[in-house]
Amino acid sequence: MRVTAVLETTAPPAAGAPVTTKPARRRHVALRVLALVVLLALWELTARFMQNPTFIPSPAAVWHQLIVTSTEGYSGHLLIEHLGVSLRRILIGSLIGIAAGLVVGVVMGTVPWVRVVTEPVVTFVRALPPLAYFSLFIIWFGIDETPKLWLLSIAALPPVAVATAAAVHAAPTGLVEAARALGAGRADVVRDVVLPHALPEIFTGIRLAVGIAYSSVVAAETINGVPGIGGMVRDAQRYSQTDVVVLGLFAIGLSGLLIDALLRQAEDRLVPWRGRI
Repeated sequence: MRVTAVLETTAPPAAGAPVTTKPARRRHVALRVLALVVLLALWELTARFMQNPTFIPSPAAVWHQLIVTSTEGYSGHLLIEHLGVSLRRILIGSLIGIAAGLVVGVVMGTVPWVRVVTEPVVTFVRALPPLAYFSLFIIWFGIDETPKLWLLSIAALPPVAVATAAAVHAAPTGLVEAARALGAGRADVVRDVVLPHALPEIFTGIRLAVGIAYSSVVAAETINGVPGIGGMVRDAQRYSQTDVVVLGLFAIGLSGLLIDALLRQAEDRLVPWRGRI
């Protein structure tokens, strides 16, 4: 029987794990709504005090731009089209970066000499801001989709690789030796022991990778980025349309929250033993 099945059926609940009741959930929702109302009020008061919509647009101005861009469009495309193109780029770039990061991380965590060789390279790439190598990608691949996808893929790779390598390297020695004693080969040990133990940290790395890809989309769409939410923000910035810039930032942030919530749900379903071992 694989370790994943054993963990799902036999692992006890984590000691001291909080139990979220319906009243507690209602309080959480109420607190979040209250915090949102307070932030909107502070935003409105600040905009009225500054009386400079180019510096701080009011919530009403941003809402107006939401209606306009959703019905009439911006730069020839509706807001949903800008967001959809950016999400497609983020999805493709994140998937490529996550897949490559998983492979690199597993190899780094299981083969010591590979870890010694590749760890400085991964750390070096992780330290680079996206714009630092985006110009190089434009020289190599032009101004179409390819450099944008490369940028998002490279940005998403290091967090997954580092998290995977650390989690794989920290796999319980006792379980690994027990699996080997039962005749499991190297691939079986990695599949049935190492990866199930590493999955919680891998999901953390994936969430970080998607977040970094989101934060890099504006940089990816600085060149020929329309349609695209980052290209819309960049274009609005050139003409000091601060309300459009703020709207674009809200679109990126809210869609990012939704994707992160979906990743959390996927983690809860795929890694039910998190916090129990």
